[in-house]
Amino acid sequence: MTSEKDHNCRDDDKIIADIEKYGLAVILLEATDYLPSFAYSIGLWRTFQHPEIICFGLTTKTLGGLINDVADLVKNGQTIEINRDYDDFFEKGRVQFIPVDKRNLDDYFGTAIDIYDTDNFPALQFVWTDRNDKFPWEKDFEKEFRYRQPLLDRNADFKFREAKNLAVFTTKQWIEQNKPVIHVIHDADGDWQFLTDDEHSVENIKIVALEEIILRDSTLNGVFDLEFGEQAERGFIGDKWIRNKFKYDDEEIEDDTH
Repeated sequence: MTSEKDHNCRDDDKIIADIEKYGLAVILLEATDYLPSFAYSIGLWRTFQHPEIICFGLTTKTLGGLINDVADLVKNGQTIEINRDYDDFFEKGRVQFIPVDKRNLDDYFGTAIDIYDTDNFPALQFVWTDRNDKFPWEKDFEKEFRYRQPLLDRNADFKFREAKNLAVFTTKQWIEQNKPVIHVIHDADGDWQFLTDDEHSVENIKIVALEEIILRDSTLNGVFDLEFGEQAERGFIGDKWIRNKFKYDDEEIEDDTH
């Protein structure tokens, strides 16, 4: 089993060795203040011609165990079926597997894409029910777990975890002149700012729904996973995002306290 905090900190030699020895490696990523924990397999496709598996929202120890439980079934010749109830992974509760939209692969399977040198492989998401045995797409699913399992078979056109009608900040130039967003800030308190290259004065700032921003520029989905207190900047639409921590300057902090 392979553990990594992010896709830039890993041991590729160990991953390849695990695939050769066990038929797969398991990548584990801890939860952050904003994003849920998750784990996924690398090697099921190469070794068994079976889709890779990803699972979210539990402890990494549990997630790793679940991925290996699925791998044991695959090694014994079973093919995991989509949209079918499985009740043998937990003492209580059901599981279903849903197909991962290929547009979501790059967001979660970075190491697999690098190891395979392609994103042309299938994947399934292991989805678990809440304490009332409800799936995330069912009525009355527990709110506590709502953001623990992003559903990767859908929402590829809107990847943000928040509601589509969330109020976010932008500029009047974006609204009136269709100027591009080149600077995105995810505040420490959770607010989102989608800014143009104009002066960010109070009279320039406007509020719109998050969905409105994404409908106009789908490339903004590329920063859906900005952590609290992070920002991303680019030169133009389609340019590579440069991410770093966001710090208020003294003047802005002073203004915020009045």
